[in-house]
Amino acid sequence: MIDNIKKFLNEEQDPKAIEKITSKLNDLLMKNEEIGYIAVQKKPAITVFPDSIVVTNKRIIICQPKNMGLSMNFTDFTWGEIEGTFMKENILGSEFSFSTKTQIQVSIDYIPKIQARKISTYAKEQLDLLKNPAVNPVVSEEVKVEIPEYVPEEIVEEVETEEVVNFAKIMSAVSNYAEPIIQNMAAPAEKLASELTQDELFAKLQNYKKLLDNGLILQGEYDAFKKEILSYM
Repeated sequence: MIDNIKKFLNEEQDPKAIEKITSKLNDLLMKNEEIGYIAVQKKPAITVFPDSIVVTNKRIIICQPKNMGLSMNFTDFTWGEIEGTFMKENILGSEFSFSTKTQIQVSIDYIPKIQARKISTYAKEQLDLLKNPAVNPVVSEEVKVEIPEYVPEEIVEEVETEEVVNFAKIMSAVSNYAEPIIQNMAAPAEKLASELTQDELFAKLQNYKKLLDNGLILQGEYDAFKKEILSYM
């Protein structure tokens, strides 16, 4: 037990008082709660059962023995409840006090000056952490993100169409439109070698390709025209 309370015996705390407090606090501490400091009251007259103040990383605990030291009253206040802490040094020890947000005043006198200073400093640190919580930077692993190659979408021109009533009528109109063009393009085939330049032959081939793309001639017809034109190029 002495090994567990050594760190609280640096400023003349009563070892018996510290031992009694820590043994009872073992069952009161919450998960991840750690004792930061213990200050023990020291009155000028002999005090068998002094009051004590315990500060943890979660709250302030006031320990007051009763029934001749056989039992003890514990009153605790979380740091979120505390408005401020105060310390006043007197000739015979110091007075440590604090106020809560519900206007409760708590004070314990005859605390040795060094203990009062230590407990006051610890309390202010906890209140400062509550107001300005430390932010731990999150270091994330580098993630390689593959950016897909941009593929431009086809721009499709919207064309207002009339309702299709007679498919045969539509095909007849297309045929009537395409036939003169094909005849005009096919007519000078005999003169290709003698009258048309290379550029004109290439333009003819392009025109046939447009007819094929628009569905006005069949693939076989286009291949025949293409073969014939290429023979003169």
